[in-house]
Amino acid sequence: MRLVIFTEPQQGASYDDLRRVAQLAEEAGYDGFFRSDHYLAMGGDGLPGPTDAWVTLAGLAVQTSRIRLGTLVTSATFRLPGPLAISVAQVDAMSGGRVELGLGGGWFEAEHTGYGIPFPPLGQRFDRLEEQLEIVTGLWTTPPGQRYSFDGKHYQVLDSPALPKPVQSPRPPVIVGGTGKKRTPALAARYADEFNTPFALIEDLPTMFDRVRVASRELGRATPPAFSSTAVLCVGRDDAEVARRAAAIGRDVDEMRGNGGIVGTPAQAVDILGRYAEAGASRMYLQTLDLSDLHHLELVATEVAPQLS
Repeated sequence: MRLVIFTEPQQGASYDDLRRVAQLAEEAGYDGFFRSDHYLAMGGDGLPGPTDAWVTLAGLAVQTSRIRLGTLVTSATFRLPGPLAISVAQVDAMSGGRVELGLGGGWFEAEHTGYGIPFPPLGQRFDRLEEQLEIVTGLWTTPPGQRYSFDGKHYQVLDSPALPKPVQSPRPPVIVGGTGKKRTPALAARYADEFNTPFALIEDLPTMFDRVRVASRELGRATPPAFSSTAVLCVGRDDAEVARRAAAIGRDVDEMRGNGGIVGTPAQAVDILGRYAEAGASRMYLQTLDLSDLHHLELVATEVAPQLS
């Protein structure tokens, strides 16, 4: 089981806050540091305001040396596919080949209207996401010296030199996530290296993963994507410390436990993560909401991670 620190900077975090967490995560031995791609807080004032996901990861690319870096997930409504492919390839080069692209259709209407971003209907967002996945991966995997073209309903690419190339070959890993029953598994089967289930109940994971396996077989894909999940993190040495950390992020301990959170003592966290592994997840994104509490991450790194096979 690989553990990734997953942050939600739109809730209130500066670049320096994110840098401290990413560098601590690297020093403590975590597999990756990922961040959401949002421009508006979901509750609270969100001060000091949003930071751009790929600008942040570019900075971290040169201020870390080992840890994987990525988005969970970049919104296809925020960026055009060509410039997105360029940005991710550049950050991949800056990091020495440590970048992963999580790409989704976008869902939070208020942040779109709040920052002047068009927000198409759901079906169109899925259509745009599919075309973006095709274009971004197509640009990256076009052999040097050849050209890439694409004629879609929403995007047209004509005779592109398909540059720059990312460091990772044939391309950086692509993550597709969600809880949809049809289009999401189909997109994951066609384009993803990893399929992520965000904040799903553990008992629901086998069915969700099986949908991707079935879609992969239907496409003739020999090996399905790797499977991962995301859950809130709230671990303490005892019940009092767990309660204190829950209060700091404005959450209820029982509510988090009931929704699949990694909540409790280190021993309880090991047990919960073991259940995720039994359900099929090989990687867990630990949603970390209090970025000032670095001791929290150190506790998990020293007393939980070593107990995972």
